[in-house]
Amino acid sequence: MYGRRRSIRGAWRALRFDREQSIDSRSGATLHLKSTAASGEPRGIVLVLHGLAEHAGRYARFARELSEDGFHVFAHDHRGHGSTVAPDAPLRRFAVTGGAEKVLRDCRSVHLHALETVGELPVVVFGHSLGGIIALNYGERFGRELDGLCVWNADFAHGLDRRLGRIALKAEKALKGSDVASELSRRFTFDSWAKAISPRRTPYDWLSHDEAAVDAYSSDPLCGFTPTVSMMEDIAKLVFEAGSKAGLSLVPPDLPVHLLGGSEDPATRGGKAITELAEALQALDCHDVESHVIAGARHETLMETQTYRRPAMESLLAFLRRITA
Repeated sequence: MYGRRRSIRGAWRALRFDREQSIDSRSGATLHLKSTAASGEPRGIVLVLHGLAEHAGRYARFARELSEDGFHVFAHDHRGHGSTVAPDAPLRRFAVTGGAEKVLRDCRSVHLHALETVGELPVVVFGHSLGGIIALNYGERFGRELDGLCVWNADFAHGLDRRLGRIALKAEKALKGSDVASELSRRFTFDSWAKAISPRRTPYDWLSHDEAAVDAYSSDPLCGFTPTVSMMEDIAKLVFEAGSKAGLSLVPPDLPVHLLGGSEDPATRGGKAITELAEALQALDCHDVESHVIAGARHETLMETQTYRRPAMESLLAFLRRITA
């Protein structure tokens, strides 16, 4: 059994994108960009936005599946993550100031680069977790230039606990500064979500049922870090602005939206955040919103076992084929 699990881990790690390169962003960052070209006649372009405390390289299998279905895939490391570098963005920090805005500028630079590289094709933005938060912000700003928006495993709740969390962040900043790890945020996010899974083998079991994926994450030096206070402030800004009624009203009513989460994901309150977002968009007359909550799935749907991953991928591929037909 140990030998078999070891071989699965090896295969999981061996996946790669077709190409890696660096591109300059209008934000001043040098973005580490990975891409995989479409196999056969291209249907469109998918821009992949990764989650917090991880990197784009983890999406190679996803990119390969989209490629085989006719999509060019581009995925970059966000500021403060992976191999992207910027004078004002060391690891765990978006920027000294204006981090939320600069993250969106980086996405814009990748969007324009993709069109220059493969030509005018339908463009879909896909984001997981923090990537989903960034994706919704991007869709609100540039939705007229998109053919689809996919927001997975993200929570835009504006409840009392979130408001108190922002106040606590300000207090932590006053006491410790903005360029240090936000231990308070970690306690109420990663640590809290870890405790939601019982029994658990590792502190990261809340991510997936797939032990190989969990082990790869926990042993990856670019994953699982504690964000700085300033990065958490920027993320809070992105959450509150995109999830507000004013923000959601900027999503074009005819923009196709695909929302997905898992019923055992503590980061989205068991998928309730997905249903709430769908209802909020539909209340604002967005008339092409798909919402899926995968029974039993945890946070990283794309890293789940096939029992949970397969229905998620089937729904996504059907959505992408429909909107790019």
